[in-house]
Amino acid sequence: MAGLDGGYGLGVDLGTSNTVAVLRRPDGRTRPLLFDGQPTMPSGVLLDGAGRLHVGRDAQRLAQADPVRYEPNPKRRVDEPLVLLGDREIPTAELLAATLRAVAAAAVEAVGFVPPAVLTHPAGWGARRREVLAEAVRRAGWPPVGSGGTGLVPEPVAAARYFAEALRRPVPLGAAIAVFDFGGGTLDVAVVRNSGVDQAGRARFEVIGSGGIAELGGLDLDAALVEQIGTVVAATDPETWQRLARPETPARWRERRQLWDEVRAAKEMLSRTSTAPVVVPGLEQALHLTRTELERLATPLLRRGVAETASVIAGCGLTPDQLAGLFLVGGSSRVPLVARLLHADLGIAPTVLEQPELPVAEGAVVEFAPAAVAEAAMPGAARVATAAPVSGVPVSPGAPGAPVSPMSSGVPVSPGAPVSGVMSPDSAAAAGPGGRPRRRTTWIVAAAVAALAGVVGAVALYLTRDRYPDLDYQPFADAGTVAFADGANPSTYLTAFGGDRVYFAYDVQERLEVVAVDTDRAATGAEPLKEAWRERTSGSAKEWLSIVALPDVLVAVSRATGRDEPCHLVAFAAGNGSERWRYDLRGCDRGGDQVFFFDDRIVVLDRARDRLVGLDAASGRQRWSEPNPKHDQYAPESFVTVVRTADDLGGPADAGGAPMGAYHGDDRRIVQFGGDHSVRVVAVSDGTVLKTRGTVADPDLTAAYGDRLYVANDDGGYHVDEYDLTTLGEPVTTYSAADDQRRLAKLTPCGEQRLCLLETVSFDPKTAELQLVDTKARRRLWSEKVPDAELVVPVGEHILVGASGTDRTATILTPEKGVLVRRDGAAVRVDGGNVLFFAEGLSTIADDRSVAGLGLGSTVPTELGQLKGSRSATCSWNSRFVACAQDSGFALRRFAKG
Repeated sequence: MAGLDGGYGLGVDLGTSNTVAVLRRPDGRTRPLLFDGQPTMPSGVLLDGAGRLHVGRDAQRLAQADPVRYEPNPKRRVDEPLVLLGDREIPTAELLAATLRAVAAAAVEAVGFVPPAVLTHPAGWGARRREVLAEAVRRAGWPPVGSGGTGLVPEPVAAARYFAEALRRPVPLGAAIAVFDFGGGTLDVAVVRNSGVDQAGRARFEVIGSGGIAELGGLDLDAALVEQIGTVVAATDPETWQRLARPETPARWRERRQLWDEVRAAKEMLSRTSTAPVVVPGLEQALHLTRTELERLATPLLRRGVAETASVIAGCGLTPDQLAGLFLVGGSSRVPLVARLLHADLGIAPTVLEQPELPVAEGAVVEFAPAAVAEAAMPGAARVATAAPVSGVPVSPGAPGAPVSPMSSGVPVSPGAPVSGVMSPDSAAAAGPGGRPRRRTTWIVAAAVAALAGVVGAVALYLTRDRYPDLDYQPFADAGTVAFADGANPSTYLTAFGGDRVYFAYDVQERLEVVAVDTDRAATGAEPLKEAWRERTSGSAKEWLSIVALPDVLVAVSRATGRDEPCHLVAFAAGNGSERWRYDLRGCDRGGDQVFFFDDRIVVLDRARDRLVGLDAASGRQRWSEPNPKHDQYAPESFVTVVRTADDLGGPADAGGAPMGAYHGDDRRIVQFGGDHSVRVVAVSDGTVLKTRGTVADPDLTAAYGDRLYVANDDGGYHVDEYDLTTLGEPVTTYSAADDQRRLAKLTPCGEQRLCLLETVSFDPKTAELQLVDTKARRRLWSEKVPDAELVVPVGEHILVGASGTDRTATILTPEKGVLVRRDGAAVRVDGGNVLFFAEGLSTIADDRSVAGLGLGSTVPTELGQLKGSRSATCSWNSRFVACAQDSGFALRRFAKG
């Protein structure tokens, strides 16, 4: 990139919550560009009624009057082609481009043109996400990525460049630093190594390990403080707090935003002082927050970040004392507690600056040969992209590409079919208190994926095989298609099987349209399927989360925008599609209410009303209600574990190992853990509390199978306790880790008397090892090293282990520890004796994904062919068919006779 070292250059950190741009002058001096007089610009984008996009603080101000037209964090939507703003869907790349146009305008104001630029991106972004960023560059009118005018570089590499060159901290050849990037919306952690010398004689930095926590950022600290304020206000003025917590008018929404702004300002002030005032709208007297309160509330959140940092470092084969430095960047890093906890737990003193928002952009502008970086990072199509001319702002003399328009004059209605990933209806059951996973590392998926029961002994194995014989696999055969309604341009695609019926669902102007098809009437070609019914919800929702097929109804679940925001259950009659009932919830999949589906009951853990509720699935009527166990504001929230059985877990499971649809089987019990350390067993049918126990230790992972409850505690060297659910008497220790370096990642029942434990050494995923435990004899049967494994799913007497990373693999282990099959990609359970293998895992992008089927009586998978033009991450399956979304509708394919 000519001119970056000898002329002007621009480094841009396009962040989740805020964007920073740093200008480098020909004499080498750097300074941040100012947006409304500030070095940071909010990354949020708003679409006004005339079709114009507004960014930064203007967008924030306009959002107070019309919040549904505002997207505060476009970068978080990078996997979604379209984002709904008000009544229009806008390409995500266009939202990012709007921010880049504002950066261009600030650069033009400063120097008269847009210099060659380097944009940063998270280390974990793959080619598809980088393509979205390259498209944003093209839409903004900047010189295209890879052209020599605009380059891309990973954020931690830019931070390492600043650490080594601007701060002049030594990073010797072969040495590495850890970058802790704690922003407003996310935490990213990476280890960057000096791997040699480039052509310019400078260190060549490369990312050798990365991780993070997508749902941990400064906003989460704000939320904890708002909750603390709410506790105080609700005690003295509950009506005021009700208005702020659940606003129903634009004026109330403005007051709520004012409160959050006040809390955020107080948090920032507490990094400099010991106390800060908070003006609460509706109260005459200001409240006060103290640094002690902030640190008490923030410590549990930040310890997750510390544990993730330790895990990433260990995953690189390093210990903290082997690092050349620990560099803290991102605006939330200025909270003093962050550096203190990292120093105390890792034993290395972090480097944090007075303005931690700037180093990534500063490092980008001094990063070497950005064009070469972009060439290496981008696929061929992106490297040859050309920019479409827009209105006149000059670019740097000699720089390739089209002029840059600093303002957007309008946004077209977006072409193409959007993509949205399918969310598992079982995900809440795997979550811990508050709906979030209870593990301390993000590579670990939500805990306790319970699975199919095996039984001990040859006779039992024989019976299991008979119950789930090998399917008669055949190459994919088209069984028919379902088209979207005329003019539909959905952003959500959902599929589900219920008996001999398959359901397809997609959004049409925020309402969900559902199509029901009987599979026994499926055609033999690609012609349209014969529909049993097609109906839409009467109400709307910004997003839809899942559909769950029950015997009498199909239940659609909408997605909440936050923990305290509304979401809904909407039930269609299975017979004719008429809308039967609706039930209002809060915070679906956002740490709020949890929902558990059974054939004729739906159990809701209602956090807002502090109760457990049983609904009749067919009518939606409340059949029973029990108050949640008592707890104080400092205790963890109540959570629920479902008791699993062989029948419950013998059917299809999704890509995360969770059973698709409702819980089945004769055992209809749930186990509720209270914030007061109590535990109780509750009957699903009528809410009867069958057994209670006053105290249990704080659980890290839990699972229930048959009459046994397993509770794992990980206080440095984990152990698993077993309780008898019929008595809830004193527990027995079923298994203890070999040493205090062992950490438990998965706790999964593998049969009547077998328990699968996935453990690591010091959170290092490369050390993952599967322990098979005989719970009756309380001894380990065998162990098997399974590096990078993150998924354990029993399939009959066999065990499916899924490994993540660039070399994603799926392994089927026999009960005797032998490897039956190992194959690249991902595997899913069809029933207790059969699996499907997807090449390269599942994707939200429409492509031609190869699939193979395997009955566990064999060792040779049957190649089924390709799911042509399908979004494999939207697929559902039963023992004969697979249903997937495509660009213009849905397709049903048969893969087994029967």
